[in-house]
Amino acid sequence: MKNKTLVQFEKAADEFAGLKEVPEEALTEPLDVGKWSPREVICHMYYWDKFNKEQMVPHMADGARLPAFPDHDAHNAEGLEYLKSCKKPEEVIDLFVEMRKALVAEFEVLNPDMRFTIGTGKRQFSPESFVKMFVKHDQHHLKQLEAAGVK
Repeated sequence: MKNKTLVQFEKAADEFAGLKEVPEEALTEPLDVGKWSPREVICHMYYWDKFNKEQMVPHMADGARLPAFPDHDAHNAEGLEYLKSCKKPEEVIDLFVEMRKALVAEFEVLNPDMRFTIGTGKRQFSPESFVKMFVKHDQHHLKQLEAAGVK
């Protein structure tokens, strides 16, 4: 059963899939001076989903200590490099949507009552509170796209 948070998390995939209707030039131009392009934003989001699916979700269990999040700047740079082989923005969008849906499917089967910590932190997370962090992250990037007139 999907909770409201997981529904929101999945909905972001649909919102980003809608960018396939946007002209390619608008997806490859920076949102502002010194900012990423929409394509790069999607690469960034894909790479965080990939990290969570491969490095975090498999360790989620009651009482578990998950690995610490990587250095954000280094991880973001690695993510942009990882998807350089995707020439067309639609390819990046498709990869993101596929990864997000796979990640949602993994969260759906987790025990919602489990609690775990991340890295050396003491804060207890549930699967839902973990996903909430990334829903806020999605909203931040969707607002950036809207402000730039891309959505």
